[in-house]
Amino acid sequence: MAAPAPNLDVFINCPFDAQYDPFFYAAVFTVVRLGYRARCALEADNAGDSRLLKIIKIIGECRFAMHDISRTELSETTKLPRFNMPLELGLWLGAHHLGGADQCDKSCIVFDVVTDRYGKFISDISGQDIHAHDGKVDQLISELAAWLRQQGAKHVAGGKAILGEYEQFRKILPIICRNQNMTSDELKFADFNIIVTNYIADFIHRPAEPSEATKSDPAPSHDRAASAATIASPPAGNRRPKILP
Repeated sequence: MAAPAPNLDVFINCPFDAQYDPFFYAAVFTVVRLGYRARCALEADNAGDSRLLKIIKIIGECRFAMHDISRTELSETTKLPRFNMPLELGLWLGAHHLGGADQCDKSCIVFDVVTDRYGKFISDISGQDIHAHDGKVDQLISELAAWLRQQGAKHVAGGKAILGEYEQFRKILPIICRNQNMTSDELKFADFNIIVTNYIADFIHRPAEPSEATKSDPAPSHDRAASAATIASPPAGNRRPKILP
């Protein structure tokens, strides 16, 4: 009997707003680049269930997770902080420690702006290894990529290489959207996730077949913007993302 396929789903728990968008997009790209599948609360679009039940279901289906608890500022509108990220981290830890045998091998990485700040607002997780992204996208990519490699990533790459590939993808994305008769503003999470997955599969993970003209000086496969622009992206899913910043 063939061994079951490994669970490579990564739950991304982070703020969903324009300020965090650069980090969110980079995290999705990094997860997929290393051979995993990105999941988050935005994929849930079933009116028959409450949002909390949808999130619990997704958490139960994911072996890995990235939690960013760095958003502690007060909302300009409500003058209150948002507690969604700590709540979802708590759900994840509860599933890991209290769930059945299929939940005990869960693993996660927790981000904050700096490593020693979280004890002031969520002290119950003291002792956890917190990773700092310093409010920098390249630092988040580097830390997340290193952690995913430790989990047994299918495709190995360093943070600097992934950052370069991601920046190239950002330049091509508007062309891909235009060829799908949509704009970047219309993309939802499921659309974006599919585009990233197809792009990486076709132009990074799959070796290019060199032609006679390129054998002596082959270009990187992910540089082929004209071909990448033909990637299909069927409509689906919840809100997000807007145009890449």
